[in-house]
Amino acid sequence: MKAYIKAISYYLPPVELDNEGINLLFPEWSVDKISSKTGIYNRRIAEKNVYSSDLGVLAAEKLFEEHSISPADIDYLLFCTQSPDYFLPTTACLLQARLGIPTSAGALDFNLGCSGYVYGLGLAKGLILAEDATNVLLITAETYSKFIHPKDKSNRTIFGDGASATLVSSSGFAEICRSCVGTDGNGAENLIVKRGGLRFEKNSNEDIIIDEYGNARNENYLLMNGSEIFNFTSEMVPLLVKSTLLKNNLDQNSIDLFVFHQANKFMLNHLRKKINISEDRFYYFLENCGNTVSSTIPIALSEAKKEGKVFGNILLAGFGVGYSWAGIILKAND
Repeated sequence: MKAYIKAISYYLPPVELDNEGINLLFPEWSVDKISSKTGIYNRRIAEKNVYSSDLGVLAAEKLFEEHSISPADIDYLLFCTQSPDYFLPTTACLLQARLGIPTSAGALDFNLGCSGYVYGLGLAKGLILAEDATNVLLITAETYSKFIHPKDKSNRTIFGDGASATLVSSSGFAEICRSCVGTDGNGAENLIVKRGGLRFEKNSNEDIIIDEYGNARNENYLLMNGSEIFNFTSEMVPLLVKSTLLKNNLDQNSIDLFVFHQANKFMLNHLRKKINISEDRFYYFLENCGNTVSSTIPIALSEAKKEGKVFGNILLAGFGVGYSWAGIILKAND
């Protein structure tokens, strides 16, 4: 038995934050400077009372409608998020009820960021191959905007909200092959929301610190050490690509399309050149949605498929918060 991606859909909230809007908030950042540094022109932001579960439901409903899938056929639900609705219950349980998925289905959350989609494909594949499930619904959804301080111009420029839904089954348009994963928790504090869990409660009286770049910093909000994240990515991703190719008995020239986590255009171009990937085999899709964390790869893969670029061997690579990284090969049907 093999496991395949059968269908992908995604959902972006309607509220937009374009570069003109960021320029109004931070006049020192011109529209041209923002677009040239990030490759992002627009990002979607979840409204105040819209949460990850809401985005996940809308993505799944699009999947069901666009691909004529019945919720009754889902027998396992995997939900990847770092912004769950509650500590408990599991958000996947809420999704099961709201989507009308049978109560005989399994449902669980897993907390991963930019590597989460690739991890999810591996988990879904395992369920299919073990014959513990026949149709796995993998949903990714994040509302990172709720973690970002209003005056943190760097993170507000990069991140957008969104969700994806993928059906993994025993047939489909792309076989899920072998994956490589890795973890280094020593980098945890370089991308973190430190307060709000049980170890460090939120502190409404904590002072706001303005860093050397003019960003407002506070441990109640998302903190990112951009230079350390860049160094980690620059070192680890080339090794991840090599390991993923080796595990699947492939060489780099046999890959028809590379779809990396869409962090920002500068980082993607740096990685593409360092790994020596030609531009025609490297996919970008972040201009109008920004960095949607675990949803960047499925969103990009969905768009690449619409453009007829999903054929042959595709290498997916996710990397970031954790530190965590994962690569996988998809073999598309001819």
